[in-house]
Amino acid sequence: MRPDGTILEQTVFSFRGLFGVPVEVRQSVAILALMMAGFSLMRGGSLVITAIFLCILIASVYLHELGHAWGARVQGLTVNRIVLHGGGGFCEHRRSSFKQDELIVAMGPLVNLALWAVLGLGQEAVYQLAISDPSWARFGIAIVPWLGLAATMNLFLFFYNMVPVLPLDGGRLLQIGLRRFWPPAQAIRIAGAIGVVFCILWFPMLIWVFLNTGWLLFFIPSLALHLAMARGEAHY
Repeated sequence: MRPDGTILEQTVFSFRGLFGVPVEVRQSVAILALMMAGFSLMRGGSLVITAIFLCILIASVYLHELGHAWGARVQGLTVNRIVLHGGGGFCEHRRSSFKQDELIVAMGPLVNLALWAVLGLGQEAVYQLAISDPSWARFGIAIVPWLGLAATMNLFLFFYNMVPVLPLDGGRLLQIGLRRFWPPAQAIRIAGAIGVVFCILWFPMLIWVFLNTGWLLFFIPSLALHLAMARGEAHY
């Protein structure tokens, strides 16, 4: 495990995605898929529905990371790859400045927020069409629940990524915001102290999310990293 809480793991397969950016899918995605399938079977669920759910999740995470990639490319930075893993993903690009990071980091959560709005509006539009035109009823019944799920999932991803711990976007945006008011060293200490609180709250949150949604998060923020930051012994 890296100091930031991400796990070193092998790539299952790779492909060239949108904008020509290479995409690597790590083995924890396969583990997540197997666990979701197992939980679904235990509850008497459908593997087809589970597979569709997983595809929506992976697509949403990919578009989130593509938002970061766009934020880098529009500022002239080379994007090396996008990596998808069981806890989310990351976009690897050429070294950026503090000012460039503002747009790069913000674009990921903003993409999820935009997807939530578009999918929610799409769900309402299809629903209204289905109830006003009988020829669309069957299609509406089939697609409306999935549009709602995709919208909810992207809203969840927005709030999940805005939790102020590293390496999530919320933790990085917190540092960026603090550096507007305090010197870098002090901003790091404040961000570290805030991160410590949320690291402690992370485990109860994991349990709550799993019990209420059935979603299992494959990411644990590093308490050691945030403690070191709060003491002024480390930076990120």
